[in-house]
Amino acid sequence: MTTTRPLGRPVPGEGRDGTYSQSWFPLCLSTELPPGRVLGADFLGGRVAVFRGAGGGPARVVSGYCAHLGADLSVGDVEGERLRCRYHGWRYDGGGACTATGTGEPVPPRARLFSFPSRESHGIVWAFNGRRPLFDVPGLPVPPDELLLRHTVLDEAPVDPWLVAAQTMDVQHFLLQHEFALDDGADPNDAVTATAHSMGYPLRLTTPGGHRLDLRVEIHGTNVFRQTGTLDGRWFCWLTALRSVRPGVSRPYFVLGARQAEDGADEAADAAFLDRAMGVMMGMLADDAPVLLTLHFRPGLLTRSDRALARFLEYVRRHPRAHPAREDIS
Repeated sequence: MTTTRPLGRPVPGEGRDGTYSQSWFPLCLSTELPPGRVLGADFLGGRVAVFRGAGGGPARVVSGYCAHLGADLSVGDVEGERLRCRYHGWRYDGGGACTATGTGEPVPPRARLFSFPSRESHGIVWAFNGRRPLFDVPGLPVPPDELLLRHTVLDEAPVDPWLVAAQTMDVQHFLLQHEFALDDGADPNDAVTATAHSMGYPLRLTTPGGHRLDLRVEIHGTNVFRQTGTLDGRWFCWLTALRSVRPGVSRPYFVLGARQAEDGADEAADAAFLDRAMGVMMGMLADDAPVLLTLHFRPGLLTRSDRALARFLEYVRRHPRAHPAREDIS
């Protein structure tokens, strides 16, 4: 007898219909972009240029190919506050408008780049997939000058960002794959709250190594995971953000943060806590990686224990998708 695996409605893969989730995506670390620097980044199936003016102002994100003959602008340079194409010297301002040609001839009226909404937050330069942001980069409840941050950037991985985010809404995987124990016995599936562009719930558990976590875990957009709470009684935060590089491929950025001791009084204790927190979080990633890097995800028969995950998958199906920069970055 032939059997067919029952399947639910598919979740749209990033870029496979020409569009991507409208969300904030990490492009580089702020420390990689000093004043007067330009970088290139593969993004949404194309290429963008990220630059900062010589005066040290905000980071700008524009489509990566010159409107003249398509030269990669990331091999150009920054002159003052303008991005200069290395090939023929065309110059662009932070909004993507061409302000001058290399020959001094008049600028063609349609000579401009696509300008992405951009932000700098948590030591990362972000770009929003759209002409206008639908929501902001998720913040933290601690002022930046009180935070100690560590950043980790990994190589590209063959997985869509929303699939990594889905692990947060898969309550069973915390209990079965990671072997965590829920501290209060309450089912997080019953505590999920959502907005138009985020989902989350409280999570209190003990790891197999005896660490106690009291957290609020959230997904923002389809690719940004924010966790705030305590590890063994001390406050910390963890942010995972994934850039959609091209269909089926993403690049992950991680931010670990803790509130520093008053007046920097105990730097050794701060460093030890960050080391411990990093070990816990990266240990979870190591547990997940063999599954995520080999998974051919397609929801099938879900059970009552999957109800938070099912709700997230429906959230991803409904989440706005677009690609207004497609012709400019390709």
